[in-house]
Amino acid sequence: MKFSTSKTELQQALQKLSKATPTRSTLPILGCVLLEASEEKTTLRATDLEITIQVEIPVSLEQAGATALPLKTLLDITNELPETRVTLSVDDKDRVAITTDTGEYDLMAKPADEFPAIPDTPGSQPIDVSGEMLKNIIDATSFAVSRDELKPSLTGVLFRFGNHGITAVSTDGHRLVKYTRKDFNSNGFSGDMIVPRKFLAFMSTQVSSGNVALLIGENHLTAKVDNDMVLTRIIDERFPDYESVIPKENEKTMQADKGMLLGAIRRVSIFSNKSTHQVALNLDATSCRVTTEDPEKSSKAQEKIPVEFDGDSLTIGYNAEYLKDVVSHVSGDKVIAEFSTSISAALFSPETTEDHIDSLMLLMPIRLND
Repeated sequence: MKFSTSKTELQQALQKLSKATPTRSTLPILGCVLLEASEEKTTLRATDLEITIQVEIPVSLEQAGATALPLKTLLDITNELPETRVTLSVDDKDRVAITTDTGEYDLMAKPADEFPAIPDTPGSQPIDVSGEMLKNIIDATSFAVSRDELKPSLTGVLFRFGNHGITAVSTDGHRLVKYTRKDFNSNGFSGDMIVPRKFLAFMSTQVSSGNVALLIGENHLTAKVDNDMVLTRIIDERFPDYESVIPKENEKTMQADKGMLLGAIRRVSIFSNKSTHQVALNLDATSCRVTTEDPEKSSKAQEKIPVEFDGDSLTIGYNAEYLKDVVSHVSGDKVIAEFSTSISAALFSPETTEDHIDSLMLLMPIRLND
């Protein structure tokens, strides 16, 4: 196999592929990138057996072939090269020569047939979605995905497709996000799938415009963006019944300026206990006092901001990290929060949304130390 390409094309491809390389693996081949060069196209592919990324690059081909190269070494040398043409050649003993105008770098490859094949996805349902909409759905929900591997159903975002659009839900047991788009065309497909966080994090960095072609299979989801292909395993678990935990009768309502509230929480939380991150919201008709106290370090802080609060006075405690996350993900300049009691879930939402978008976030309180 022998071809040449530009340093930048190769570098950008390898940077994408590095997102699918496992940091530690019992299979050495997974630390490699599979290069396949043919008359039609030249592709590079990496996988950690959960997510597979394949990228096409433009090359000048001299000899077709396939080989598996250590991805980290290839990316490291490409990062250090100046802008130049890079020629890659592999002989029949799997020796690789990387040649540029100024140098030559040799390393050993592995046989291409050792590299895992792309899983079959027969009978996949095609759906086209705009890149901007997909990014909005991912960014609105993925921050609340659980990192607890003992609860696999919570380590992804639930996508529920129907005739009336798409609902995306994520929760880690402390907070929950439900985001619905009525302007989503599911091409007649209805059903649920739980998509892993890693795939969503990668897609969020890759799409902002254009169209994404999704292929929904029984066990896999494939996304095609231009000439790139990303495939992930779908989490085969039951997502919890999220509707049953969303409170329907939160009568006490706060309306606050998002920037002021977020700033107060950020500043006050600096003085909170480092293990509980506990802050309290003390609400009355015209103000919200954000307070914290850490007896271990003898530190405390408070700030008062103007709000409109409808209901009896209320004091409610939160983990400041979760509260900052939820408030910062409310769109627009105003935050609407609906409360019931100091020990029940509160709902956070924007003041206004577009007609075709419904968005709400739920946050569980923590018990305050008396």
